[in-house]
Amino acid sequence: MLEVIFLGTGGIMPTRERNVPAIAIRYKGEILLFDVGEGTIRQMNTAKISPMRVDKIFITHFHGDHYLGLAALIQTMNLWNREKPLHIYGPKYTFEFVQNLLNSGFFRPGFEVHVHELGETRLKFGDYEVWSFKVEHGIPALGYVFKERDRRGKFIPEKLAQYGLKPGPILGKLEKEGEIEFNGRIIRLEDVTGPKRRGVKIVYTGDTEPTERVRLFSERADLLIHDATYLSAEDRGESYHSTVTEACETAKRARVKLLAPFHRAFRYTYDEYMREAERICGEFGVNFVVPRDFDVLEYKAGNWRLRNLLEGTE
Repeated sequence: MLEVIFLGTGGIMPTRERNVPAIAIRYKGEILLFDVGEGTIRQMNTAKISPMRVDKIFITHFHGDHYLGLAALIQTMNLWNREKPLHIYGPKYTFEFVQNLLNSGFFRPGFEVHVHELGETRLKFGDYEVWSFKVEHGIPALGYVFKERDRRGKFIPEKLAQYGLKPGPILGKLEKEGEIEFNGRIIRLEDVTGPKRRGVKIVYTGDTEPTERVRLFSERADLLIHDATYLSAEDRGESYHSTVTEACETAKRARVKLLAPFHRAFRYTYDEYMREAERICGEFGVNFVVPRDFDVLEYKAGNWRLRNLLEGTE
C-alpha cells in the first residue's frame, strides 16, 4: 500500500485554512517529503508523521513557500538526537541555499546532511525510483516522478505444472536468477508468469507554466499533482504558474488516471475553487480531486481512495 499525504496545499502564503506546499509519500514504512514550506513540522506533528522517519527530501525550487520549513525540520531532528544522515535533493543552487540555512542561528545539526543538486536525473532506491525533470518557473526548478518498480507477473499454476515446477526453493531461484535449468530444460521466468504488474507512478510538478516536458513525464501517471494556482489566465497575469484549465488539459493529453490541482492561490476559497475545477475538469473528462490539507490518497489494488486525517476529530 502507498499513501500520498497532503501536508500543505496552498500557494504563496499560508492561511487559516491551509498551509504552503509539502507532500509526504508513505511507502513501505518510509516517508519521502516533496517540498517543505514554512510550518511543515507543525503539519507533520498534526498528521502524526515523525521527522525521524524522513531520510530524503526533494525540493522543487527555492521560493520561500516551498523550502522555508527546512531549517525548523532539521532543528527538530537535531533536538531528537537524530544520527542517521539526511539527504536533500533539489535544483541548481541547492547546496548554497541549504548551507545558508544550516549556518543561520546558533545551531548545527549533529548528523550528516548530504545535498544533491539535480538536473534531469533518474535516482534508484530499492523498490522505487525518483526522476527529476526541468519545469518552467523563471528560476531553476524541478518536477519529480515517484515510480515504483514494475513487478513480475503472477505465477500461472497451469504453466508451472507444464514444466513440472512446484512451489518452493526452485521458484525462489527462478525469480532471483530469471532463468534456470530444470529436468534438462531452460525455463525463463516469463515462461511461467503472467504480464508484468506496473508499479504506481506519481508526478509532482512543483510550480510551473504549462510545458510539454510535464506532459511527457506524466504519461499514463496514476496521479498527477499539477500546479493550478489560478482559475483563469487573467488572474495569473505574467506569473510563472498554471491554471486549472491548463492542468486539466495536460492530464487529458497525458492520459493520467487522477489529477490533483495543487498550489491554490490564497485568494480563492475551497468551495469557489472546487466549483470551477468541477466545471473545467468535467469539460475535459478528467478524473480529479482538489486536495485539502491533511487529505490522504491511498493507493491499493490499482485504485485511489480519499480520506482526511482530521475527519471525526475536534
